[in-house]
Amino acid sequence: MLRREVLIRAAALLALAAGSPTTALAQNYPIKPIELVVTTSAGSGGDVVSRAMAEIVRKDKLLPQLITVNNRVGGAGVVGYTYFKTRRGDPYTMMSVTGTILLMAHRPDVAIGLENYTPLALFAIDPQTIMVQAESPYKTFKDLMAALQKNPDSVVAATTSTAGTGRMVIHLMEKQIPGTRIKFVNFKGGGEATTSVAGGHTTFTTENLSEGQGFVEGKKLRVLAIAADKRLPQAPDVPTLQELGYPITAGTIRGFTFTAGVPKEAVTIMEAALKKAHESPEWKEIARRNIFQDVFMGNAEFTQFLAKRMVQYAEFFDAIGMGKKPQ
Repeated sequence: MLRREVLIRAAALLALAAGSPTTALAQNYPIKPIELVVTTSAGSGGDVVSRAMAEIVRKDKLLPQLITVNNRVGGAGVVGYTYFKTRRGDPYTMMSVTGTILLMAHRPDVAIGLENYTPLALFAIDPQTIMVQAESPYKTFKDLMAALQKNPDSVVAATTSTAGTGRMVIHLMEKQIPGTRIKFVNFKGGGEATTSVAGGHTTFTTENLSEGQGFVEGKKLRVLAIAADKRLPQAPDVPTLQELGYPITAGTIRGFTFTAGVPKEAVTIMEAALKKAHESPEWKEIARRNIFQDVFMGNAEFTQFLAKRMVQYAEFFDAIGMGKKPQ
């Protein structure tokens, strides 16, 4: 399927999934607590963002009811996503969104497409970075790419998932040097991946800057570049890969969604509450401290954003053997 056809189809399905007006929803929605499903464990990036948002909503009384976080972990996300799919049309169930939403939509054995969601808000993008040991001979990203081109077997990357955003950056780096395959080692989390690089066990990592910030401040890691579309205020001296001549932009998305079929009134109310939470001083400090690219997109814009990302990620998933089976 051509990329343009994929984009048009994804956008159309998401638009249909947004639900329709109904008089059944009381004007004082919500009248009971809202469950926020997080498909990763406590302490993960998605969990931290979700709990921070829920606390801001509670403290600032942005809704008349609480948002309660429920970690449904297992099967690399399958457990939580499968449960969420069963809640179709329920305005009292939300989910924390990361790039896994795209993988679940693409995996033929799961097949939970984007038409199963009503995107509410994108809160931030946690950009991927290229980090090496502070004493590494690679002083710039171009030095690293030159080494990969000359002797790819001498370079090993540290990642956290065979299909995650960090792995996608490796794929995009490989595309810059046709025929090259970068060796990589998967770790349980970004902390382990960055520790591996800091200890000299692997050459570089493509994990989020927040994962290695402690090592960077302790002068154990050096940041060569960031995969954002512009430099971050929290790291003004770190160049973007685009600046360096490499068309690579990638980051872990941090957002929230309803299921498909939720009444539009609930979508409107929740989107407004999330926007206020995003504008709060508490959130701005969280975004600064975690080195997020602080950006807000509401229902319509976030819907289009996910449709476009689906096209980009579909090419990546196909390249690593996770494409859909022929019909």
